[in-house]
Amino acid sequence: MRAVLTWRDKVEQCVYDLAFKPDGAQLIVAAGSRLLVYDTSDGTLLQPLKGHKDTVYCVAYAKDGLWSPEQKSVSKHKSSSKITCCSWTNDGQYLALGMFNGVVSIRNKNGEEKVKIERPGGSLSPIWSISWNPSREERNDILAVADWGQKLSFYQLSGKQIGKDHSLNFDPCCISYFTKGEYILLGGSDKQVSLFTKDGVRLGAVGEQTSWVWTCKVKPDSNYVVVGCQDGTISFYQLIFSTVHGLYKDRYAYRDSMTDVIVQHLITEQKVRIKCKELVKKIAIYKNRLAIQLPEKILIYELYSEDSLDMRYRVKEKIARKFECNLLVVCADHIILCQERRLQCLSFSGEKEREWQMESLIRYIKVIGGPPGREGLLVGLKNGQILKIFVDNLFAIVLLKQATAVRCLDMSASRNKLAVVDENDMCLVYDIHTKELLFQEPNANSVAWNTQCEDMLCFSGGGYLNIKASTFPVHQQKLQGFVVGYNGSKIFCLHVFSMSAVEVPQSAPMYQYLDRKMFREAYQIACLGVTDTDWRELAMEALEGLEFETAKKERKKRGETNNDLFLADVFSYQGKFHEAAKLYKKSGHENLALDMYTELRMFEYAKDFLGSEDPKETKMLIAKQADWARNINEPKAAVEMYISAGEHCKAIEISGDHGWVDMLIDIARKLDKAEREPLLMCAHFFKKLDNPGYAAETYLKIGDLKSLVQLHVETQRWDEAFALGEKHPEFKDDIYVPYAQWLAENDRFEEAQKAFHKAGRQGEAVRVLEQLTHNAVVESRFSDAAYYYWMLSMQCLDIAQADPAQKEVMLGKFHHFQHLAELYHGYHAIHRYVEEPFSFHLPETLFNISRFLLHSLTKDTPLGISKVNTLFTLAKQSKALGAYKLARHAYDKLQGLQIPARFQKSIELGSLTIRSKPFHDSEELVPLCYRCSTNNPLLNNLGNVCINCRQPFVFSASSYEVLHLVEFCLEEGITDEEAVSLIDLEAPRLKRENKWQEITSNNAQTLRLDESMDSVGEDDPFTAKLSFEQGGSEFVPVVVSRSVLRSMSRRDVLIKRWPPPLQWQYFRSLLPDASITMCPSCFQMFHSEDYELLLLQHTCCPYCRRRVDDPSP
Repeated sequence: MRAVLTWRDKVEQCVYDLAFKPDGAQLIVAAGSRLLVYDTSDGTLLQPLKGHKDTVYCVAYAKDGLWSPEQKSVSKHKSSSKITCCSWTNDGQYLALGMFNGVVSIRNKNGEEKVKIERPGGSLSPIWSISWNPSREERNDILAVADWGQKLSFYQLSGKQIGKDHSLNFDPCCISYFTKGEYILLGGSDKQVSLFTKDGVRLGAVGEQTSWVWTCKVKPDSNYVVVGCQDGTISFYQLIFSTVHGLYKDRYAYRDSMTDVIVQHLITEQKVRIKCKELVKKIAIYKNRLAIQLPEKILIYELYSEDSLDMRYRVKEKIARKFECNLLVVCADHIILCQERRLQCLSFSGEKEREWQMESLIRYIKVIGGPPGREGLLVGLKNGQILKIFVDNLFAIVLLKQATAVRCLDMSASRNKLAVVDENDMCLVYDIHTKELLFQEPNANSVAWNTQCEDMLCFSGGGYLNIKASTFPVHQQKLQGFVVGYNGSKIFCLHVFSMSAVEVPQSAPMYQYLDRKMFREAYQIACLGVTDTDWRELAMEALEGLEFETAKKERKKRGETNNDLFLADVFSYQGKFHEAAKLYKKSGHENLALDMYTELRMFEYAKDFLGSEDPKETKMLIAKQADWARNINEPKAAVEMYISAGEHCKAIEISGDHGWVDMLIDIARKLDKAEREPLLMCAHFFKKLDNPGYAAETYLKIGDLKSLVQLHVETQRWDEAFALGEKHPEFKDDIYVPYAQWLAENDRFEEAQKAFHKAGRQGEAVRVLEQLTHNAVVESRFSDAAYYYWMLSMQCLDIAQADPAQKEVMLGKFHHFQHLAELYHGYHAIHRYVEEPFSFHLPETLFNISRFLLHSLTKDTPLGISKVNTLFTLAKQSKALGAYKLARHAYDKLQGLQIPARFQKSIELGSLTIRSKPFHDSEELVPLCYRCSTNNPLLNNLGNVCINCRQPFVFSASSYEVLHLVEFCLEEGITDEEAVSLIDLEAPRLKRENKWQEITSNNAQTLRLDESMDSVGEDDPFTAKLSFEQGGSEFVPVVVSRSVLRSMSRRDVLIKRWPPPLQWQYFRSLLPDASITMCPSCFQMFHSEDYELLLLQHTCCPYCRRRVDDPSP
């Protein structure tokens, strides 16, 4: 790690704090009472910001704000000690406070203390700087704490300390994390900024200063660091992290996170991590040895076993000394230290065994193998000299000397050739024995010989990988990075910090050798890795070049050892086809002879070769002939041949691809119904070619009814699908579910719901209805919402009837949805009155509806229903109709609600004007209980029931007036059927007698009322039953006996005939002359005149939308 000073500036005042703009383009500096804005690219002072009258100690850029928009003011909380520093967690949920008394307090957003951390030093160790790790990859939030007890510590959010305290030996004044949290910067009284790992391991100094460092910050998403000092110095550094790594054949070791070493096996991609917990300075790897240089020691590791795939390392030796070196090399029993011109050979115990002094700076060093303790080293110098050194020999051997400095070296596998990359990016290849320059190539930055082939090397440079075989031209392909190794067909490439193995086909160099008829060399290249086609080409070229040994090797490589077969191949390539066929037959490979004839399109010769006229073989030949016809673009001929060869599938495929429907029909009708696969292919192409009728005929032929159903569904031929479903009920789900989905996709949701219901998919039906209902409420279509809730209730009733296990739950939902349907049906009129310019309802109707809703909304208010709208309507209509007391109550209630601005003026005016009206309600509006004849108040605390007898009111579903109906129950033991039959008897009524008597006497006529006669009304048992006053707190329903039922008139009784498991409900009209109509579907009650008018307007029931012409109930 190196710190390079980018720019520096000095101001007159102490720099207490710094802050980067989130994009890193600008730097804000707190210097005295001024704020200075710098351009981070070159240190230009953009502008000074004035306005503070006192010293500025802290600056920061706003990111997402400190307080929520709803918060009007800053909340304040007392602290037990002076707060010196603070830091928010990444998610902004917790704030850590560092205090002068040595305590760290972690609080939530509301200021409540959740964790209290007391440092051992107490008030003698003030907490001077804290910071949360900004990394998003850490599983836990980690807090770094630096105190003036000269300690650095780490804590979890829970307050648990991570590891031990780290001694600093200086008073820390500032702490700052890198953007990803991998490193920490610490500055303070030691007049420098130190770089630490996230675990607290010191890595080195960033830059030494002349005074205390009060602040240091990292530029976002970069390796730039800025430092602010007490004397006003502002320094901007770039941190450069160099690559520390080592490579030997297929093992690559590199530094990670500055303190770890990762060893990677480049073939198997296995990796192992070695944690050193100190700064790793150098790495060297050789065979089963690994050397790691740390600041105060060198660790020597070895593999557990001799297995080439073993990745387990253990410490073999430890050299507890500090070394300064540029390069580090490890051998079987030694380590080699390179320091500028000097090489030192040390044993694993740390003793220096020998030393070499070079003429120039050492630029490159590499172990080239050898016996343990006698390994050879290849050394390249800056003056162009290249030497070979053995670790057990004091004398260096000069291999050659060139004019330019050495950058990279490698020696071929046989030690006969040397490749050098010089400082001019030139790759030079020498013969070691003759010192002759064999060739040179430009644009190279690294080079490597193939360890398995003497004449092949590769070099990289300029974004390209160059492969060179012998003296042939270079083969290029794009590649980023540096080549560091070449083994067989794999090239090891280092790009930035990542090492990868690139598989490179050796076809290009093989063909270069083949072009020059160098068959043996081409064979060696092919052995490194080429395709089967390349192998065959090599064999053919060798045959043509009469290099039979190479051709035989190639065949042997592919597992072929038969000489007759080899000679047959030679004859076939010489054009002697009949002789070749005989040899193929002799070697037992008749199939090769047939392949040869068919490839040459000699089908007649092939038939003669068969001789026996085997039908199976003949069909095979015809099929091959058809293949040939197909390939030469003669599809009709190919179809006919395939049909004659029995290859119906291929014939169908060609016909289908060319759209020949007539041909497909002919094939499908000739095929037997047992041949399912070709018939299914025909059906597939019929569908694809938009001929569903023929596809249906084919499916019927093979009896595949399921596919036929799918065909009707896919082509949306619903009538045919429904007809098939009637005959085969097992396909009901396969028809109605897609039909319902199709309806839903075409916005026909109500029909889709019915289709789901018909398919037995009650869950989907309910879900569609629930979604429709929710949408209707959200879109303020309350009439639709009422209708959907009614449908939902009936759906729940069906489920309760079909599934006893869900009976209780579904009945509860039924009553709930019925209630919601009534509420939304009524609220529809209120909403239209409030939102639309003209009212479609009489004032009395709006008055009744708003009262009905107000009495019904005693608990939770359903979604979409506005109490403000309801009370506003009630207030206006009450005032208009003379119910001034109720209007005043409504206006008072509105004062406690949040009123829309458009109503505000009207409500305030109404609240004032109502004060001038009498404090009573018009008696004409007071509702009457038809059971006990009690006048009920307009505002009823009990809801929609009588205050005296508690009898629930029955409302008209159009005008919402209280209907003259009283519900009654049957005496125990009377069934619904018996009750209906008793009511239908129509018992004879007593004839109404004339009680007035006329008397004529003394020229005068006198009329006298006969009081002795009983009133007819007293003979009505139902009237007698209902005439008493109940007056209790509990509701007691009217229970009728058989005699009472017999006395009733059929036209006076209305029955809600609910399906099971619900019971029927019975109502008696107490004013028979006033006609009431009940919808047979939803059982809602209406005044007959209103119902008939609504039917004329809508042609259906306004509540359940049952059409007039619908015969079903």
